Amino acid sequence: MASRKLFLKEVENMMDACKDIPQDDMLFTYNGTLYPKTICHPETFKAMESFQLREDDLLIVSYPKCGSNWTYQILQDILYAVHKKEESIIGIPMLEFGLPDKYEKYNQEPSPRVFTTHFQYGNMPKSVFTRNVKMLVVFRNPKDTAVSFYHFYNNNPGLPNYSSWDTFFQDFTSGNVCFGSYFDYALTWNKHIDDENVLIMTFEEMKEDLYKAVKKICIFFGYSLTEEQVQYISDKGTFKSMKEKSGETHGYFGKVLFRKGDVGDWKNHFSEAQSKEMDAKFEEYLAGTKLGNKMKYNIYC
Repeated sequence: MASRKLFLKEVENMMDACKDIPQDDMLFTYNGTLYPKTICHPETFKAMESFQLREDDLLIVSYPKCGSNWTYQILQDILYAVHKKEESIIGIPMLEFGLPDKYEKYNQEPSPRVFTTHFQYGNMPKSVFTRNVKMLVVFRNPKDTAVSFYHFYNNNPGLPNYSSWDTFFQDFTSGNVCFGSYFDYALTWNKHIDDENVLIMTFEEMKEDLYKAVKKICIFFGYSLTEEQVQYISDKGTFKSMKEKSGETHGYFGKVLFRKGDVGDWKNHFSEAQSKEMDAKFEEYLAGTKLGNKMKYNIYC
């Protein structure tokens, strides 16, 4: 498939570009937030501000390592079932990744298009809001997110390595990681949890009952699938299934993206003090909020 070959080629180029970059020069700061140099560029961020999304575009929003790649594959399967639409011809679908000329290619893409982003609510293109684009926002409990992000840093050649989990933990809780503070991100989305064009789902609810999650996504985007189609997509879309195919779908980078996909892996990394520190952070930012309740923190953390 041409689209998959293009995607794999872009990933391969990205990996090659990492080889000559010193560890201490892999990140840059833009408007107070850290980003990886190999895939993000200030010129792209500026060009993205005026990029025109369409009303029927589908946008997946998530903080890093909360399940965006998993959700993207599921949404692509839904689109194929409804429209027989193959994957995008434009390579990596992340709005903020790549060079500014990518937006010209995006404009050639037939509808409906699927995009993903890790950007904060206020940093997304203005057309997201003027066109009332529907946004599927995916969250994951902060403890598992932190552990997954730690391994992603150390397994991704485009990010600096951490010598210890303890050092990464401090950076994560202080927001000194790529794409900024998890808790600031969550607090912003809690303000928009009731917006009609926003559906917030959690990694944990998808793991619990993927069939139910797929149905929910279909209803939100206005797609009508048969029970058999929903079952097929949910069977094909388990994290285990996607991890097994990750070499085919994402090349070498599949090992980086799809690691464990477990709920509760944080228990293998957190000290008791760190667990209490994260609990206090959650209490400060999200306890009693609609998003906080949806995350079922007391159950998973």
